[in-house]
Amino acid sequence: MSQIALPLTQSGTKGPESIIVGEGNRAVAEALGASPDWPFGTAILAGPARSGKSLFARWFASHTGGGAIDDAHTKDETEIFHAWNRAREDGYPLLLTVDAKGWEITLPDLRSRMGAALQLEIGPPDDEMAAQLMLSHAAQRGLALGEGAPAYLVPRMERSYAAIERIVAEIDRLSLERKVPATMSIWRDALDAVQGPEQARLL
Repeated sequence: MSQIALPLTQSGTKGPESIIVGEGNRAVAEALGASPDWPFGTAILAGPARSGKSLFARWFASHTGGGAIDDAHTKDETEIFHAWNRAREDGYPLLLTVDAKGWEITLPDLRSRMGAALQLEIGPPDDEMAAQLMLSHAAQRGLALGEGAPAYLVPRMERSYAAIERIVAEIDRLSLERKVPATMSIWRDALDAVQGPEQARLL
């Protein structure tokens, strides 16, 4: 397990942003470090919500001198086509991030070029990565999760990046609301609130 540090601090957080690198995204991290090998200097990164696509794009733009277009599936296709042409003319790599559901491109010229790009995808987090993400989200909030929190929460929670973030946010909210440290009762109630009481009682 490793982390890629970002040169920025996210607005409203108390700790620095970082990208947790684990089994779900290690191949992506390695590919972003090898952009000279990309076909036509272009890569498309897909992944589920809150999986770190935007963080990867920011890291790539700030560390490689490449260009990045976040949420390309929501942008004007003609503008993306022009951006691709500029990248090729000026000789820098271009990274585009898209939703995990895919990108239905209607502009033929753009579709042919994106079809030849390197296709990357962020997979679901494994147990270790989920635990590290939980601790990272808590650190950004200045939240002490309490000893044993990942060991309790990870086996009981939905295995998605968005769920990890929601549960940490709920633990923070409940701890502040009740003016008590985060303990097992808080963890359990956060699970109840985010994904239903049956999950908190598993295992």
